[in-house]
Amino acid sequence: MTTELTLDLVGDINLKRDLHLRAEHAFGLVDDELRSADVRMGNLEGAFFDPSVQLEYKPGWFHLEPDMASALDGRFDALGCANNVHHGEAIPSSTAILDRLGICHAGAGCNDVEARAPAIFTRGGTRIGLLSFTSVFWPIGHAAGVNTPGVATIKAHAAYEPNPRAVEMPGVPPIIRSWPDSSELERAEAAVRSVRPQVDCLVVYCHWGVTGSNDPTEYQRTIGHALVDAGADIVAGSHPHQPQPVERYHDRLIFYSLGNFIFGWQMHRNATSDGLLARVVAVDGKPVSCVLLPVQRTPEDQVAILDANEGEGARIFNIIDGRSRSLGTELRIDGSRIVVM
Repeated sequence: MTTELTLDLVGDINLKRDLHLRAEHAFGLVDDELRSADVRMGNLEGAFFDPSVQLEYKPGWFHLEPDMASALDGRFDALGCANNVHHGEAIPSSTAILDRLGICHAGAGCNDVEARAPAIFTRGGTRIGLLSFTSVFWPIGHAAGVNTPGVATIKAHAAYEPNPRAVEMPGVPPIIRSWPDSSELERAEAAVRSVRPQVDCLVVYCHWGVTGSNDPTEYQRTIGHALVDAGADIVAGSHPHQPQPVERYHDRLIFYSLGNFIFGWQMHRNATSDGLLARVVAVDGKPVSCVLLPVQRTPEDQVAILDANEGEGARIFNIIDGRSRSLGTELRIDGSRIVVM
């Protein structure tokens, strides 16, 4: 018997209480959209812990107020937690809060085994799996250890190749090459292959790329393709805080960055309001169609859905349209939404 499921996937969710941002109204303008989906997923960009504690390697960044987690209740089913702001003692505290709310999570844990474990749950007879990895993390004490809390990682490397015009034109930027660490990518691929027989639909959230960039790095594409080849149905990207292109690859979907969904951190207010909500229809677990809804944080700190034909919605569409076409994926506007062809 054929089963059809609707999944809503969003980018970074940061619920730091700030100015107007309050748990009771942050998602008020998108409630109908979220509640109409069978499954809702995102990247939790911040741990629920003592909000007076500053991350030692990230000046100006503080944990989220635990009571703000109530905004997620009834609106999200599963969250990726592998990122550069889930760290140390905050992790078990934050994941315990998600457990109490009945929200599945992956990518962070009290040890390496927990951090790399999948979240598996069932909706409408379809078994959903979630894995979460980060390539953006502090190199010392951030990755989960045998007996220490942390995140699941796919380390990446970078090299800087001289521009061919460097001799002629001093100061020209170098060509940046990047690639995933082979052993860490192999571990992630093995995790995907291990989970694949247990689920009908497998989503992998990847925290990767460069803050503020609309273009995927070389290593993002390498990892995205490898995870699909290993068995992922959907790869969803976070961290750049800006929308990046979508790619249909072997009839699966790779969202290189869904940008921001809600972001309360004051230092990001003026630069990180754009995002995408991806609504995917899966039949027997396989994605068959997808529409993208441009979203933006309002001055009142609420998430709002935009019309892709006009204003800020059209601007976001234009950002991802040509970039997606360069990856062989066509987008078109149907009504107020963006259809992935």
